[in-house]
Amino acid sequence: MDKLLVSERHGVKRITFNVPERRNAVDQEMSERLYDAVLETARDATRVLVLAGAGDAFCAGADVKGMAAREGPFDVTDHLRRLVNPTIVALREMPKPVIAAVHGPAVGIGCNYALAADIRVASTAARFGQVFSKIGLIPDGGSTYLLPRLVGYAAAFELMATGELVDAGRALALGLVNRVVPPEQLDAAVEEWAARLAAGPGVALAGLKRALLYAETHSLAEALDFEAVAQAECFGSQDFREGVTAFVEKRRPAFQGR
Repeated sequence: MDKLLVSERHGVKRITFNVPERRNAVDQEMSERLYDAVLETARDATRVLVLAGAGDAFCAGADVKGMAAREGPFDVTDHLRRLVNPTIVALREMPKPVIAAVHGPAVGIGCNYALAADIRVASTAARFGQVFSKIGLIPDGGSTYLLPRLVGYAAAFELMATGELVDAGRALALGLVNRVVPPEQLDAAVEEWAARLAAGPGVALAGLKRALLYAETHSLAEALDFEAVAQAECFGSQDFREGVTAFVEKRRPAFQGR
């Protein structure tokens, strides 16, 4: 069985964790496959990426049982530096929107793959958890950076220190997710988001992601200058010309992402 399913339709790439009997727990092979798939998506003609999970879970985190059964020492620092961390960075820096479709539990590194997305759409059955402390670990996968920026330091510390699972309602209240819908409506809601973003101005959306990432670690004055320079790329794009033309002609723009 293929542990990672990759499909594409109408410019929307879908990467699905596919080990439902293990609740999509991530092992070495899946980590490698995911990194390769994310890098390929960043380079190809895809307009939007959707992350999803098969079965009843989004992703139950790392395959802890597999690690425990491994013979010999496991170099966790090498694993994180070589596979996990670059995947998180690639998702954040990808010049196209990333949507996490979370229909069930997203815990550990599974939660952090979702945090690395630009949009998180959850079903009412979703659960989010930074469960690392429950087995004597600190959070990894970028969560110490990403989670406080979404929910604030105090809430992030609470969730990480306790390993508490957060239901979809509280996740929405904390700002952890963008939308919560009934399970039977999740696919439609994600498809609507993906179609909307895929039809958007690709050059501007890529610039938006770069500007937001830049602003996280720079001053207001630096962010303003970054915007001024990046705006020139948008001004020179076919999307901008199409947007202005459509505005004048009072019609919906047909952006091509160029």
